[in-house]
Amino acid sequence: MGPASKKNKKKRPSFRKLLKTSNLKLENKQKNRQFKQQSSAKKQRKEQRKLRQAITDVSHQTLKPLERYKKRPEDEEEEEEFLESLPTDMMDEDDLEQIKAMAHKASFLTRDISSSAPVHAKKRKSEQSVEKYEKMPRKMQQKKEKELIHLLPIKDKSGLIPQSMEKPDVPEAEEELKDQEEFEMDEEPESGPSLSPREQLELRTHRLMEKKLHIASLSSAVLADPHVNIKKLKELRAMLMETDPCVAVTVRKLVMVSLMEVFKDIVPAYRIRPLTEEEKATKVKKETQQLREFEEGLVSQYKFYLEDLEQTIKDWKQKKQKRSQAVSLQCYKGLAEVAIRCICDLLVALPHFNFHNNIIVMVVPLMNDPIRTVSEMSCEAVRKLLRQDKLGQASLAMVKVISGMVKSRNYNVKPEVLKCLLCLRIKEVDMKKDTEDTAPKKKFMLFKERKTSLSRMQRKWKKAEEKLQKELLEAEATDSKDKKIKLHTETLNIVFLIYFRILKKAQKSILLSSVLEGLAKFAHLINLEFFDDLLAVLFGLIVSGDLTYRESLHCILTSFHILSGQGDVLNIDPLKFYSHLYKTLLTLHAGSANDDTTIVLQCLDVMLTKRRKQVNLLRAQAFVKRLSTLGLHVLPDSCVGILAANRTLMHTFPKCDILLDNEMQGSGVYLPELDVPEYCNPQNTGLWELHLLKRHYHPVVRKFAAHLMKGAPSEGSGALSMELSRRTPVQLFEEYSVKDMTFNPPVAGPPTKKKEHFTIGHAFFDPDLKSQIDAALQTESEHMSLDFTLQHTLQET
Repeated sequence: MGPASKKNKKKRPSFRKLLKTSNLKLENKQKNRQFKQQSSAKKQRKEQRKLRQAITDVSHQTLKPLERYKKRPEDEEEEEEFLESLPTDMMDEDDLEQIKAMAHKASFLTRDISSSAPVHAKKRKSEQSVEKYEKMPRKMQQKKEKELIHLLPIKDKSGLIPQSMEKPDVPEAEEELKDQEEFEMDEEPESGPSLSPREQLELRTHRLMEKKLHIASLSSAVLADPHVNIKKLKELRAMLMETDPCVAVTVRKLVMVSLMEVFKDIVPAYRIRPLTEEEKATKVKKETQQLREFEEGLVSQYKFYLEDLEQTIKDWKQKKQKRSQAVSLQCYKGLAEVAIRCICDLLVALPHFNFHNNIIVMVVPLMNDPIRTVSEMSCEAVRKLLRQDKLGQASLAMVKVISGMVKSRNYNVKPEVLKCLLCLRIKEVDMKKDTEDTAPKKKFMLFKERKTSLSRMQRKWKKAEEKLQKELLEAEATDSKDKKIKLHTETLNIVFLIYFRILKKAQKSILLSSVLEGLAKFAHLINLEFFDDLLAVLFGLIVSGDLTYRESLHCILTSFHILSGQGDVLNIDPLKFYSHLYKTLLTLHAGSANDDTTIVLQCLDVMLTKRRKQVNLLRAQAFVKRLSTLGLHVLPDSCVGILAANRTLMHTFPKCDILLDNEMQGSGVYLPELDVPEYCNPQNTGLWELHLLKRHYHPVVRKFAAHLMKGAPSEGSGALSMELSRRTPVQLFEEYSVKDMTFNPPVAGPPTKKKEHFTIGHAFFDPDLKSQIDAALQTESEHMSLDFTLQHTLQET
């Protein structure tokens, strides 16, 4: 008993193993092991039984006797003639006797081949070769093995009975017919031109309508129940590979647009992240599993759709024809434009969803595309995205990609690419300051203070109140506010990096105007440490003379934006910028290309009106005089803006009304050719230009001239109407812009008593004014002819 019990104890599993595998599991394992052993033994016995049965069948097989047929007399005669014709004289007699004996004995045909007993008692050595030859296996005519088709098994009391059937043979004739039908089907598109043009058009219309209905049914099914019909997106996306040459291009375009609209409708308002391995392994509810499957299918189909759009654009860019011959290279341009439009719409509509950064990487290079429509489409999409981005995450990604593209292409990009950065909503960071740092923080009472000053019930209420206040502070989304400020700061740093790189390395680039315009907008956000260096760079650019007039105006505007924001702390007198603007005012274009007037008016507002405390009276009077002179040779819209700016200056500096008097004050004579406004003696001149502008053909110019001649009063008979007085000079210039000049001819029809009229800008003119204009033009032509005759007579004398 002793050693047996010890052995049993040793065989028993330890406690740790019992924890891992219970007794039930051990019994199951033992049963499975026994079952496997029994099944393997049963298989072996079955195979041995089959082998024994095969051996017994072979041994008890009965041999069939050789069939003998009675010969006809005709056959016997032919056989005798054949034997007589043989050359027996060349053979030995022994050989002939042996052949005859073998012919009578047919044992070598009827005997069992498997038996090794000798047939003849005596053999010659020459017969061994015959015996070896006879023992070699014959090559029988092999029949074609028939293929078996395995069917579903039948279950009986005994168990499963496997079922199978032979695969039916297809005759060669039927295969040839099938091949011929396929060949005819392949040749069907080539038989299209045999139809008349009208029939071809009807066929195309019919096929296109079928495709449209199919697209509409699939799209409506997905929109009706996206969670159930998400798999139909794959079927709809497969139509992007349409191969019918009649409708391939149109169908592909329709599918692209339809998929775009479907994705815009069914995409959720959050970003779908991939599941982890632990989340996939855990069991969830049926609804949660359906939601996961829907999200996974949506993300995969959206990814494949974006890849198809990208491949379409690449094929067009590389001038390659892929997938099928249904779409020619000429049609790829139209497909690519539709693909670009879809990508741009998705860029604006789904900035929160997956693969948005990939879309940005696709769109940014298209902003610099040589084709104008593609470039404008991409730039417009980027501008919309930057305007509507409130948090700043999409703006940061866009600015990063633009910065990389500008640097990689060595600043050889279109100015429109940098002008898109002007749509950034970064002013909000400066306007919305953190009130948490300035406001006193809420202090909660300590436990000792509560215990000494409050009762038990009051302490309980106070504790609950403090807990509620903490929860409210956490729910105020201060984290999102800090994140927004951080994102905007990083975005602005990248924007300034782009601008400063161009100022340093590519000062003669066409991007300089856009850079200066951007600096003018974001100058109030630049750090104070860079002000001195930036002003020196801007003035160096102005003095160099390499800039255009607009670029120099942008330099001036940027400098004063810097000085009017955080630069108020600095004691800098930008006299050189005032002198440059005063000198270059008369170079403003007097023709139709007067877009620079807006920048001039903005500069005047920043330099004189907003810095009224840093501007002396002589400088203001000099600018009023120079602007009045400028109003004589510009178009009416620019003249209205300039006179409105003069009105603002006369209100800002009331002592400028001295220019309306004929008397001179002080010594000296007005020097209009001097470039420094303080030293040109502007107090000793008058605004005689207003008398000429009072007789201008434009009614608004006449109103402003008469208003300024009376001292620009705010009330009384000489005051302007409310519509004109409330608008800024820039608004007035844009409202009466000559680009909007239209002429409305009278409508053909019966004569009416209504007066003929036409408009310039938004002003209304009657026929009397038109007659005045015609009379003025006629007198001008008469003066020109008189001048010509005088010049001719002087030359003769």
